[in-house]
Amino acid sequence: QVQLVESGGGLVQPGDSLRLSCAASGGTFSTYAMGWFRQAPGKEREFVAAISRTSGTTAYADSVKGRFTISRENAKNTMYLQMNSLKPEDTAVYYCARASGLNFIIATQTYEYDYWGQGTQVTVSS
Repeated sequence: QVQLVESGGGLVQPGDSLRLSCAASGGTFSTYAMGWFRQAPGKEREFVAAISRTSGTTAYADSVKGRFTISRENAKNTMYLQMNSLKPEDTAVYYCARASGLNFIIATQTYEYDYWGQGTQVTVSS
């Protein structure tokens, strides 16, 4: 049974930084592409960032490009999202997810993922 657990969320001020972690268990972490998504109140879940199995390929939503960095440590079965220069519009529940197939080099759509964490709240407010 694959389990994904996010941590690192919290309440921060605009301009601050946070690092989210996603700990995976129950599967072969290193053989799957992974991603981060977020969902704000009243909005649909949206893509934030994705990373390939070996970290050779990454992708970002335009809204976070240049501010967020996705990374992974396969030896630790962990993925990260470093978030800098946070803005109020970054406020959301952040989810990590595992791509549904071994054929994905990278995936940016919600339907391409089959395992999701429970989410961690990030609130950016002064």
